Amino acid sequence: MATGSEKGVQAAHGPAACYRELSRFPAVTRAALRAAAGGQTFLLYTECSRPDLTRRRLLRFDRHYSLRRTASREGLAVSRTALSAEIHDQLLSQDSPTGQRRAVLKRCPRQGHELLEVWDSGGCSHSVDLTALGKHGDVYTEGPFACLAWSHSETRLLYVAEKSRPKREPPCPWDVPGAAWPAAEDEDEEGKQFVYHEDWGEALSTRSEPVLCVLDLEGLSLSVLEGVPEHLSPGQALWSPDDHGVVFVGWWNTPFRLGLNACSNRRSGIFHLDLASGCCELLSAENASVCSPRLSPDGQRLLYLEGVVGGPHRQCLRLLMLTWQTRQTVTVLDVVQEPTEAFTGLYAEVLPLRCWAADSRRAVLGTPQRSRTDLLLVGTEASTVTNLTAGSPEGCWELLTLQWDLLVATCSAPHHPPSLVVAVLPPAGQELPLSWVPVEDTPTVPGVTWKTLTFHPPCSEQGPTAQDTQAFEALLLSPSDGTSPHPLIVCPHGGPHAVFDARWRPSMAALCQLGFAVLLASAPCFPVWVRRMWQTPRWEALGWGCLWGCCWEDADVWVLMVGAPWVKLAVEQALHREPLDPHRLGLLAGSHGAFIALHLITREPERYRACALRSPVSNLPALLGTSDIPDWRYTSLGLPYSFERVPCAEEVATMLLRSPISQAAQVRQGQDGCGVPGVGCQIPTEGSAAGADTGVAVRGCSGPARQPHTGAGAVPRVAGQGCPSTAPVVPRGWPRTGWCGDGGQCLQELCSLASPAPGAAQAGRDRLAEPLVPTVVLGYASPRVTAGPRDHTKTRGRWSERSHGQGCGLVFRVK
Repeated sequence: MATGSEKGVQAAHGPAACYRELSRFPAVTRAALRAAAGGQTFLLYTECSRPDLTRRRLLRFDRHYSLRRTASREGLAVSRTALSAEIHDQLLSQDSPTGQRRAVLKRCPRQGHELLEVWDSGGCSHSVDLTALGKHGDVYTEGPFACLAWSHSETRLLYVAEKSRPKREPPCPWDVPGAAWPAAEDEDEEGKQFVYHEDWGEALSTRSEPVLCVLDLEGLSLSVLEGVPEHLSPGQALWSPDDHGVVFVGWWNTPFRLGLNACSNRRSGIFHLDLASGCCELLSAENASVCSPRLSPDGQRLLYLEGVVGGPHRQCLRLLMLTWQTRQTVTVLDVVQEPTEAFTGLYAEVLPLRCWAADSRRAVLGTPQRSRTDLLLVGTEASTVTNLTAGSPEGCWELLTLQWDLLVATCSAPHHPPSLVVAVLPPAGQELPLSWVPVEDTPTVPGVTWKTLTFHPPCSEQGPTAQDTQAFEALLLSPSDGTSPHPLIVCPHGGPHAVFDARWRPSMAALCQLGFAVLLASAPCFPVWVRRMWQTPRWEALGWGCLWGCCWEDADVWVLMVGAPWVKLAVEQALHREPLDPHRLGLLAGSHGAFIALHLITREPERYRACALRSPVSNLPALLGTSDIPDWRYTSLGLPYSFERVPCAEEVATMLLRSPISQAAQVRQGQDGCGVPGVGCQIPTEGSAAGADTGVAVRGCSGPARQPHTGAGAVPRVAGQGCPSTAPVVPRGWPRTGWCGDGGQCLQELCSLASPAPGAAQAGRDRLAEPLVPTVVLGYASPRVTAGPRDHTKTRGRWSERSHGQGCGLVFRVK
């Protein structure tokens, strides 16, 4: 047994201490500029956040800077103007067009009321208690619907809130002894508090019927706008150029709502609501998926993104521009059919709120370009694209704001925490090279190196032709201690149609400092041949039963979308090229990435020694009636989907055959936290029935849980750690796990793979009988997520399957 002093030394150099050190670097979440007198000096306001592990919450604070134009090559001089201060109770904020006023939405801690305040140079000029007025429900502060927009006259504020509903009555007398009967109510209102309301799925379980709201600062009146059709849910609203109308994105909510948070390919359109007549006009295509309307500074052009409805989640998008006076729409950038090194297409989720240059002819946006996220300058008239950050050592760039031709952005890399930088946008045609000036320059983290690996799948008789074959990439993070070969942790992406870009991830950097190499593997989504295969009615007709050495008998159907063979190929080639230990491999993934990982460990149980999963999907048919995205069950297998579709026996059998649960007998030991209600636990359960050596223990979570299957005596958790539930005692012979509070990442067993000490493994086994309590915050989600319950709100008889909450995951030790 390890002594107390030995445990203290291990804790000081373990995952907890490592992550605590790396999580101190803040991320900049918002930036705003204000022009001072003379037009040569600008005040920069930023909002930052970072985990506060001591108090188990997200710490938010602001920073203030002064930018002054100079005649130097950089064109700017930067200085700090004030000390940082913590931001309390703020939900949303937005500066006026001139920067002279700021609107702030706050929550009063005592009453829980939402207050909308307006601040200027003289202090707080307006404070309105929105909750007390009772015109609507909670204001939308994040997600695809949220917005807070100033009118051009700076006299009105536009935002989105939940539609007001009848309040719940007190319990009936037969439920509570001694309670009085409820007062008589109108026949029209009777029972309305019990009417079920659909929601928009994961992370939007309290969002059902959004409404547009306007606060008039001069008349001190609040109104809910009328005229929006009932079949539309409005969001992302802004004012029309003359302030006489409102432009918004409207999502079709009929025949019923589907999950929207991670699936932006839902039917939607750009609409204009005339405030005088109440007429609602469709400005975009009728059957498309759109987002991010952005009005140019001169008010003449409206820029927005458009994609197709259905299919892969993160498809290549079009950039469209509407001329306001003529209502004519032109395509600025079309879907890229043949990706090139210079431009692979637009894969941005949203456009920056302020992306237009001062000339109203150019716009700047960030988008993934293979394994990088770069800033692109788009000429809207000539449809030109200029990469402003190509070749930079930082692999991820994000634009915060563009005002008065001043660019404010953050840049980061796997070994470099986010830095805040600014630059002056030169006149058209003279943009390159762009000189970035550091505002807050963070140092690189020692002990971490990274590179981009490019893989070229070989052609085969059953695969794509040579001219159609496209390379795909993966990121490899390695320790810089020189002690090779390193154990490898493979992380499939959970998108499933997004990519790992070369950004700062403290959890991945922590693994490197602990001695691991990390392979961030993304399935190739944007290559043209994948889109061509997607357009084929049934993939099995293509004869892809054997993909580049991946001889899995059922690969012909699901291989194109789920990505497991690509991950397999990336692992094999990485082991061949790099100094990695092929006998010490682990898997770490969540959501769809966990689906891929389950396929890998059930089909290659001899390769991976450990596997830690968060919110895994193991049984596709079980999610048809419980998921907020049932359409994905069909899409992932190349089957068509419609709202009226009822699964037939053949389709259910196909889904089951393509699910990891069909290979559960390969799993040798397991530990389950019910990441997906009633689904994740099936792997060890079915494995036991098939004769596999499996076991399960339930981790505490605030969603539905299942009782332990074998030898898991529950003990109370340590106060203040994790959710208010129980922590199991892990039976002897199980992998030692360090359960994390923000996604259930089990890393202690993975860390044991990197231990060079001969007695370390035996010492770890000796500690397996000790009670486990959450000790480390090392994973994907932020403390803001862990502070609340899992998004397990039951909606329309289904659970939000794609929610990634705290204390939920699945761990396997395969034989």
